[in-house]
Amino acid sequence: MGAGDLITFRAPGRVNLIGEHTDYNAGFVMPAAINVSAYTSVTPREDRKLKIRSDNFEDEIVVDLDDATLKARSHWSDYPVGVALTLERAGYRLRGAQLEIKSDVPMGSGLSSSAAVEVSTACALAAHSDHAIDRKELALLCQRAENEFVGARVGIMDQFVALFGEERKALMLDCRSLDYKLLPVPETVRLVVCNTMVKHALASGAYNERRAECEAGAKYLARFLPHVKTLRDVTLSDLEQYGRDLPEVIYRRCLHVITENARVLAAAEALEQDDLHRFGEMMAESHVSLRDDYEVSSRELDLMVELAVGVEGVYGTRMTGGGFGGCTINLVDADHVDRFQRTVAEGYEQITSLKPEIYVCEASKGAEQITS
Repeated sequence: MGAGDLITFRAPGRVNLIGEHTDYNAGFVMPAAINVSAYTSVTPREDRKLKIRSDNFEDEIVVDLDDATLKARSHWSDYPVGVALTLERAGYRLRGAQLEIKSDVPMGSGLSSSAAVEVSTACALAAHSDHAIDRKELALLCQRAENEFVGARVGIMDQFVALFGEERKALMLDCRSLDYKLLPVPETVRLVVCNTMVKHALASGAYNERRAECEAGAKYLARFLPHVKTLRDVTLSDLEQYGRDLPEVIYRRCLHVITENARVLAAAEALEQDDLHRFGEMMAESHVSLRDDYEVSSRELDLMVELAVGVEGVYGTRMTGGGFGGCTINLVDADHVDRFQRTVAEGYEQITSLKPEIYVCEASKGAEQITS
C-alpha cells in the first residue's frame, strides 16, 4: 500500500468565548477554533469493516458497517463509530478503512475533544469514500452522531466551529439559521484557557437534564406565546410576564438562556468596536448566570475565575464549556500572559492541591486535509 493511499484530516478543538448552553436552545454562541486538534488518518481495506485505533488509548476495535445491531458502548470509539453509521444512514455509503486517531485536545476539559474527533473522522471517511459533503451538512451529521448514537444531547456549536473556524477570528453563530459572522480577535490579546483538572462527562445526566428543563420551560411559555418553539423566542419581559408560575428551578434555567443570548449580541458589538472592557463585562455576567441560574459551575471553576479577576491585564474571565468541571477562558493582554499564568497556577494549586494546566491559545483554522 503506497503513501498515496493515506488520507489525514485535522479538526480543531474550540473554546467558547461567550454563549453557554444557548446552542441547543437555537440561540447565539461565540466560539473560536483553537490550535489543538484531533487527527484522523484513513487507509483502505478491501471489506466493509472499520478497524479503529487511537494513540490516546490502548485498545483497538473492529466494526462491520453492515452490522445493523451496532450500539454505543460508553467507549472512546463511540465517537468515530457513531459518525460512520450516521454518514451511512444519511445515504453516504462508506468504504472499509483502517482509522488511526490521535488528539492533543485535552479530554474532559470542555475544549470539545469529542467534536474534534467527530469532524476529523467525518472529513476523512467522506474523502476516502469520494463523497463531497457540504460543510454545514457535515456539522449537522456529526451533531446527530453525538445526539443519537453517543447519547449526549449537544447543540451544533462544537462541530460547526471545528469546520468553519478561521485564524484570529471568533465566530458568532446563530444556532437556528446557521448564519454566522467572523469577528476579529485583536492581536494584542491572548485566549488563555485554565484547566481545573476536574473532568466532566457531558453524556452524564446533568447536561441532558439541563436541556430537558429548558424544553419544559419553552413548552410552558408556548401556552401563552404560540410562536415560541425554543427559549430563543422568549424575551426577558415575556418570562417576567408569563413565567411566574414556573417551578423556580425552570424559571432560573430560562432566565440564564434568555440573558445569555443578549450577552452574546452585546459582546459581538463590543468586539467589532474593539471594546475589550465591555466584552469582559459580558464574560463576568455570563459566569455569574452560569453559576447561580444554570448551576453548572463548580468550586474549582469559581476559584479559577476569582484568581483571574485580580490579575493585571485580564479583560474578562468565565467558565467555558458544558461545566461541572473543565476550564475557564480568559481574555488577557499579551504583555501580561506570563504573570497571569504564574499567579493563577500558584494560587490555584495552593488552595486545591491540584496542579492546573494553562494553555495560551490562538484562534485557528477549521478542519483541513493535511496529507494526500
